[in-house]
Amino acid sequence: MTGPESEGPPVRRAVCPGSFDPITNGHLDIIARASRLYDEVYVAVMINKSKKGLFEIEERIDLIRTVTAEYGNVRVEAFHGLLVDFCKQRDIPAIVKGLRAVSDFDYELQMAQMNNGLSGVETLFVPTNPTYSFLSSSLVKEVAAWGGDVSHLVPAEVLTALTERLSKD
Repeated sequence: MTGPESEGPPVRRAVCPGSFDPITNGHLDIIARASRLYDEVYVAVMINKSKKGLFEIEERIDLIRTVTAEYGNVRVEAFHGLLVDFCKQRDIPAIVKGLRAVSDFDYELQMAQMNNGLSGVETLFVPTNPTYSFLSSSLVKEVAAWGGDVSHLVPAEVLTALTERLSKD
C-alpha cells in the first residue's frame, strides 16, 4: 500500500522543558502524565551558559534518562536558544508545563503567548500534584546542602547523585 492510507495516525509529540538541576518528583510527575497523553515526550534540558548549575548538562540528561526509562516514550535532549526552535526542528506542536501556584501562571502565561505568537506552538498547563506544589530544584538543593532529608522529593538515583555532589563541597 502507498499513499495516505498506509501512513497511519500522526505521531503526537510534546516537550517538557526546564533546567532540571536536579530533576525532582514534581518534574517526574508532569513528565509521567505527559507520557500517558502523547506518543513521544521530549524532555528539553535548558543550557544557560551564564548560570552554573550543580550538575553539568550531561549529568542531568543521564539522571533524567535513568528515572524516565520506564515510560519508553520519553526522549531527553539538551537545548540552547529558543524553545520554539527546538519544537520546530522536531515537529513538536505542544509544550507541557506544570503549574504550582498562581505566581507560576502569571509568568508561564506570558511565555505561552510569546511562544504561540512566534511559532504557533501551544502550551498546555498541568496542575501540579498537591504533594509537590511547593517543590523546586532550588529548594531541594538548599535543604540538602543544609543536611535536610529530601529523599521523598527526588528519585533515589537523584538522591544518590545529590548526596555525592554535596559531600564534595
